[in-house]
Amino acid sequence: MSLRAGASLGAPQKEPAFWVPVSIHGRDDGREVRYPHFAWDRAKPGLIAVNRAGERFVNEASSYHEFVRAMPRPAAPEGSRTAFLICDSKFMRKWGLGLARPAGWPRRHLLRSGYLVKGDTLEGLARSIGVDAGGLVRTVERMNRFASSGNDDDFGKGASAYNRHLGDPLHSPNPCVGELRRAPFFAVQVHPGDIGTTIGVQTDIHARAVNHTGEPIAGLYAVGNDMHSIMAGEYPGPGITLGPAVTFGWIAARHLATAPV
Repeated sequence: MSLRAGASLGAPQKEPAFWVPVSIHGRDDGREVRYPHFAWDRAKPGLIAVNRAGERFVNEASSYHEFVRAMPRPAAPEGSRTAFLICDSKFMRKWGLGLARPAGWPRRHLLRSGYLVKGDTLEGLARSIGVDAGGLVRTVERMNRFASSGNDDDFGKGASAYNRHLGDPLHSPNPCVGELRRAPFFAVQVHPGDIGTTIGVQTDIHARAVNHTGEPIAGLYAVGNDMHSIMAGEYPGPGITLGPAVTFGWIAARHLATAPV
């Protein structure tokens, strides 16, 4: 609508959206439930994220935006970026995984739909999700060694205050790094999702939409996700969509209140 009124879009940013890993559950009624993995499970001890080779590729406790940025990019243009969150039965009972809640909650429907995949062994789980079995076993063995020392030598999970805040304060020596030893093992596939776009309508200091020459369009304002993000495609912290929306909404309202009728 804004483009039809003569507005212009802002220049491409470092990232076109603010990302979050999302798992997808296909319900029996045909609808899909999308679960955003913001912080609850990824930072807890005893969970790893792996690619198709069964290898870790990121600090699992990092921000959701950075997690997706690190997700493997497919070689084929028609391919999709995907990864798997892996845990054992001890983790599942205490924390749950995505839509699969902790002990006491039913999860048969998630297993039946394929949202949650279960394996009596790591090799069996790997085959079920299409991940290299040898790679996954080696990755888990390496992570188990990290759990003993408390140091993630590969990606530094639990090294920052942000990581530790989201971990388990009762787990030591690292609140974010734990073993995966107790069968059965579980996996959930995650895909790139977004919580908002970074490319939008170009505006001036009064939140007025401008045309391709930078001239404001009378009566047309843009704020929130419709407005070109001021964050340059980065994600410095939670609230970076809400903060500018509130601020420029206030600026736009003040300008509207003083504009000639």
